[in-house]
Amino acid sequence: MPIIDVHTHLGDILYSGGGDLIFAGPVKKEFGLDLITLSEWIGHRMTWYRDHVVARYLKSAIVAAERRRNFTASLANMALSMEKTGVTRSVCMPIAPYVTFADLSRAAGQDERIVPFTSPDFSGDPERIAGQIARDAAAGARGMKLHSIIQKEPLAGEKTVAAVTAAGRAGLPVLVHTGVSTYYYRREGWRQDPSLGDIPLIESLVADFPRVSFIIGHAGLYQTGEVMRRLAGRSNAQVDISFQSAAVVRRLMAAFGPERVMFASDWPFGNPGPMVRIVKAACRGDRALEQMIFHDNAARLLGL
Repeated sequence: MPIIDVHTHLGDILYSGGGDLIFAGPVKKEFGLDLITLSEWIGHRMTWYRDHVVARYLKSAIVAAERRRNFTASLANMALSMEKTGVTRSVCMPIAPYVTFADLSRAAGQDERIVPFTSPDFSGDPERIAGQIARDAAAGARGMKLHSIIQKEPLAGEKTVAAVTAAGRAGLPVLVHTGVSTYYYRREGWRQDPSLGDIPLIESLVADFPRVSFIIGHAGLYQTGEVMRRLAGRSNAQVDISFQSAAVVRRLMAAFGPERVMFASDWPFGNPGPMVRIVKAACRGDRALEQMIFHDNAARLLGL
């Protein structure tokens, strides 16, 4: 069965010049405690990942694991992962200015299984941002990524509105990071604003653009209940299931409808293999349902 991973990353999305990592060849992950691997082993059923009280005490270890994974996001490593797990297309998310559509377009030129998105460069004014999104769409971008936490750009701000308006005009879906999370250690905390991933902000964005299709990244991470309450009734919202357990995937299918739920791993921050097993467990042997989640929903949305 073909598998489209609708949420992946190439390159270092945290620091300047991150696109260079894409073409670095095979890269080994630095040794260290990886709580994400532990969560994957047990199907993302760990309570600390969903519980703010517990997660607060493990935040530094989680950030360390994220960072070690971030620095392995080369095209060679992605290709090995896809071959190992059976993923047939990887939809890659840039986060400008660190990784750009130009970086991913170059990667797609080397591997046709890569599906590049664009990301607004918020250093420009709204008019320039709108022009950039339109040009990237004409050059082959299949969607647009927003990561307000890392980009530190409010979703209700004039620049974000200009970017989403341009994406809508070009017919691009918008994958928006959803869920409060951190990516930098305390001394670099100025680089991020975790509060910008909160669910009411995403709800307002989705409501303000009813004709734009939104992919709710990670289904809200550990705020899935709030995502279901606030966004399931929005017909222009669909979810990716990265980091969610089989039980949560079943709840998401019940809330949104299976036609609005898509397979995702957030590689390299997550691995596709555990998510494949989670989808199979969630679908309980229903092959038609698996086909929707693994392939058909993303293929329809992205025109693949």
